[in-house]
Order: sequence, then C-alpha cells, then structure tokens
Amino acid sequence: MSDSIIDSPIQEGNSLEQIQNFSGKYPKQLWYLFLTEMWERFSFYGMRGMLAVFMVSELMFTEKNANLKYGAIQAFVYAFTFIGGLFADKILGFKKSLFWGGVLMIVGSFILAAAPKDLFFIGISFTVIGTGFFKPNISTMVGALYKEGDVRRDAGFGLFYTGINIGALLGGLLCVWIGKFYSWNIAFSLAGFVMIIGLITFYFTKHTLGPIGDSPLLHLEPKKRKLREVLVFVGSIICIPLILIMVQNTKYTDLFMYIIGPLTLIYLIYEMTKLSAVENKRMIAALFFIFFSVIFWAFFEQSGGSLSLFALYNLNDTLVGIDGVDPNVVNNTANSVFVIALSAFIGMLWIWMNKRRLEPNTMVKFGLGFLFLAAAFYVFYAGRFFADASGKSSLDVFTFAYLIITVGELCLSPIGLSIMTKLAPQKLWGVMMGMWFLASAYGQYVAGILGAGMATVDEKASLNDKLTSYTDGYYQLAIYALISGVVIIAVSPLIKKLMQGVK
Repeated sequence: MSDSIIDSPIQEGNSLEQIQNFSGKYPKQLWYLFLTEMWERFSFYGMRGMLAVFMVSELMFTEKNANLKYGAIQAFVYAFTFIGGLFADKILGFKKSLFWGGVLMIVGSFILAAAPKDLFFIGISFTVIGTGFFKPNISTMVGALYKEGDVRRDAGFGLFYTGINIGALLGGLLCVWIGKFYSWNIAFSLAGFVMIIGLITFYFTKHTLGPIGDSPLLHLEPKKRKLREVLVFVGSIICIPLILIMVQNTKYTDLFMYIIGPLTLIYLIYEMTKLSAVENKRMIAALFFIFFSVIFWAFFEQSGGSLSLFALYNLNDTLVGIDGVDPNVVNNTANSVFVIALSAFIGMLWIWMNKRRLEPNTMVKFGLGFLFLAAAFYVFYAGRFFADASGKSSLDVFTFAYLIITVGELCLSPIGLSIMTKLAPQKLWGVMMGMWFLASAYGQYVAGILGAGMATVDEKASLNDKLTSYTDGYYQLAIYALISGVVIIAVSPLIKKLMQGVK
C-alpha cells in the first residue's frame, strides 16, 4: 500500500483553505464521501440485518445465544472504531486507514460468501477489524471540510447521514431478502461487491480532499513512516484470531468491554492534561453526550437483535393492506425509509424555529430523542394488544413504532456526529470520533444483554409466550428511556455552559 496509492499531495485548487472556503451549502468533496459511505453502509447494514436471523435459522443458535452473539459482534465493530481512529490520528492518516479498512471488509464478506456456516466467525472477524479502520475516519474527514464555527456543518452532516441511510435501506432490503429466500452465499457476496464500489469511488476522488486525511507522519523519512504503517497493518491481521475467540465465547467479550472503556478514559484524561481550560470544559460536555448515547444505542439497537427475532416469529405479513410483506425486511428498512423521508423536514423545522429563536439547544434535542424513543418502545409493547390468537401481532403497529423511533434518532444521531468535531480540538478529532463510536460499542453490548434477557422463554414455547416475553421487555425500556430524557433536559443548562459557546 504505497504512498502513491493513498497519500495525496495537495492538488492545485485543493488546499485546505480553498476547500473550506467553498460557496453554496455543501462542499463538492462531501458528495464523494457521501457516495463512499453509502456503499460501505450498504455492506455494513446488509450484514447487520442478516446476523441474528442467520444465527437462529442456519447455525441453530438459541434466541438468547443469538442475542448475545449479535451484541458481541456489534460491540467489537464499534469498539475497534476507537482503535482505528487512534491509529489514523497518530500513524496512518484518515485516507490510508479508510482504504485498509475497506479491503479487510471485502475479504471478510467473501470469506462469508464462500462458506457462511463453516467460516461465519472468521469472516465476521475480518469485517470487525475492517469497519474499525473505516467508519470513524470518513466521518472525521467530513468534519474537516468545514472551518471552526461554520454554521453549514450540521447541514453537511445531515446530508452525510442521509447517505448512510440510503445505503442502509438498500443493504437491509436486498441482503436480508436474498439471504432468506434465495441464497445466503449470494447475500454475503453482495456486501463485498458494493464495498468494492465504495473503495473505487474513494480512490478516484481522494485527490479532491487535498491535505485532509493525509498521514500525520509525512515529515518523517519514508522508510521510518512505512515501517510504522506496516506494523499497524500486520498488527491488525494478528488481532483477527483474538477477535475470533472473543466473539465465539461471550465471556471474553465481557472481559474486553470491562477493560477497554476504563483504558480509553484514562488515555483521554491524559490527553486532556495538555488542553486549555476552555477546551477541557468542552471535552467534559462531549463526554456527557457520549455517556447518554450509550443508553440510547442500547435501546435503539434492539433492531438488529430482539426486534429482528420478534419480527421473525411474532409479526404478520400484512402492511397497510398489502399481504406477503416480509417482517424482517420491514425491520431492516423501515428506519432508513423514515430517515430519508423525514431528515430534510426536521432539518427545515430546526431552521424555522431558529429564525424565531425557538430552536432547542443541542442537549434538549438529545432529551427529545429519548422521549421519542420511550414513546416508540411503548408502541412496540402495545403491539401485544393487536395480536391474533396465534400470537402474531400487527406489522402496521410495528412499523408505526419505527416512525416514532426515527424521529428520536434524528434528534440525536446527526447532531452527535457533528458535535464531536465541534467540541473536540482538531488534534483529537479522530480519537473523539472513535470515542463516539466506542459509546455505540457499549450500547451494542448492552443491547445484546437486554435482548438476551427478553428471550427468557423456552425455545419451544408458544408464540404467545414469546410475544409476552419480548413486549414486557419493551415496556421496561420505554420507562428507562423516559427517565433518561427527563434527566437530560433538566441538566441541559449546565451542559450548555460547559460547551463554551459551541452550538
């Protein structure tokens, strides 16, 4: 992986100042990153949507075990985004890190396609490491397109978030549908092919990014820089057997999660000793956002675990009067459809409110996200009252809950990506973006535990017993989400002060 392939010298017309002084609403580079991320998210969400259903139907795992394995896999995916962000900040640069991560994801997808049952965990281990190198660094490059204080940044992340959800919609629809009704081999290979499209897109447009994402070690002699880069590449390959062991045995996952969080906090505190008082206050505010995002994603990510299994067993196949609609396809696409449909509207709503000085601050938006989350899980719970005698509930009610949960997500997630690059000093952007995704790792980890806790009935239990078990769990999540939302809104004035003018 030579410098000529990834590291780009500054092209004429692509200096950082020229990039950040763009006219209009969006920089042209955002569209290229949009397309790259769209195909990567197709691959990621296509794989994500298949995991729990594949483990139960093809690997014959119990529902409890599938939930735990799903949580472990997703936790490692997001945990390694912190490590990927750290190596990008210190050694590789965002461009090279992204490219390396994409290659590993492609390898993992085709290993799964070759023998999904026999090589399942090996393929997954490659995709875990690959996503860790890919995901945080493309988001960081989006942030680098804007000067500090540029009011267009939120709109840029909003557009980027739409790209994520277009990819998630296509992947969730095609991979799950092809896997369930045609071939799991083809479904996994499709995730690899679209990742190739994403890397090709990035390769032919990376020169427009100028210095953004270049290696931080360009000042070193080429031999010294390449040695460090090779050590990162080799080290990431060596980690794959370790990931394989931990994903297969969830007790090792527990140990890893108990260690990685405290270690990253210690490292972050060390970095904060080098910052000014204003920067430290902003970092404390960022940590508050990160803490509550763990709770949000622990609830939200039931979509890939317990809600996926709930859709498999306890939903009918009629949506708005149309028969024969697969509930798992709905589970994996409804959120993305609603994000694409509503994101522009909600963005315009914030602008309309801002002009009238009515727009809530970022913390209040976070709190609103939790209140909508609470309402959504109450609707998931209420699905039990629309079930027939066999224990099959209404797909319409289930989909309506996703509409509500999407509104909550749009109050929180796009803002979260943007606020990390606003609150953190530029030299810590990669680390803080990694911390944001590490919070998602803990959310995924807790999501698996919560989902396993809902799967308390015997595997041979009736559909009515399964319905009761899962909806009881959703009722509890609704209560906890409601409490969290109220707490966030109550402390929002304090967090606003810590943000030191950042909006």
